Amino acid sequence: MEIACLDLEGVLIPEIWINFAEKTGIEELKATTRDIPDYDVLMKQRLAILEREGYGLPDIQEVIDTLEPLEGAAEFVDWLRERFQVIILSDTFYEFAQPLMRKLGFPTLLCHQLVVEESGKIVDYQLRQKDPKRQSVIALHSLYYRVIAAGDSYNDTTMLARADAGILFKAPGNVIEEFPQFPAVHSYEDLRLEFCKASERDLTL
Repeated sequence: MEIACLDLEGVLIPEIWINFAEKTGIEELKATTRDIPDYDVLMKQRLAILEREGYGLPDIQEVIDTLEPLEGAAEFVDWLRERFQVIILSDTFYEFAQPLMRKLGFPTLLCHQLVVEESGKIVDYQLRQKDPKRQSVIALHSLYYRVIAAGDSYNDTTMLARADAGILFKAPGNVIEEFPQFPAVHSYEDLRLEFCKASERDLTL
C-alpha cells in the first residue's frame, strides 16, 4: 500500500501567518519556515510579537475564517484520495486548521497544539514530537506502507528525504536550489504527474 503525505500551508492552503501579517500590518509575522528553518526559533519570535502587539487566538481565527484553500487544492486532494490513503503532516495547529480542513473534506491531519488562556492569549505551543514529519514517515514505514510526500519548505525536507519519493511543490527558489535531489513542480497538474511517476502502480490522471 502507498500513502500520500502532504504539507498543508503553501501546498493546500494559504500561509496563515502571512495573511494575519497582512491584516495587521506586522511585517515581522510574514516570516515562515521558508525564511527561518528552525521552527522553535520561528514560533518563539511569533509569540513574542503577539504578546507585544496584544493579539490572541480569536484575532488569528477571525482571519482564518476568511481564507479558502488554494485554487485547485480541494480537487487535488479528492484525486489523491481516490488513489492513495492521504495524511496531512503540518507544523500548523489544530486551533488554526479546523475551518480549512472542513473545506478540504476533512483529510487526516497530524499537527501541533497551542496553549491558550481563557482570555484567548496564546502563551505557548506543544509540538507533537521533534521532527514530526520525518517521524511520521518512519512510523508509516514500520507499518509497511510506501510513502510519497510533497512539501514546499525547509521543514518538509527531512520528510521528503525519508519518504520513498519526495516532491517539492510551489517551493521558493532557495529551497529548490539547496535540495536539487527532489523534483520541483508548481502546478497541481504537474504534482499529479509526479505522484503517478513515483507510484509503483499504474495510475491514471
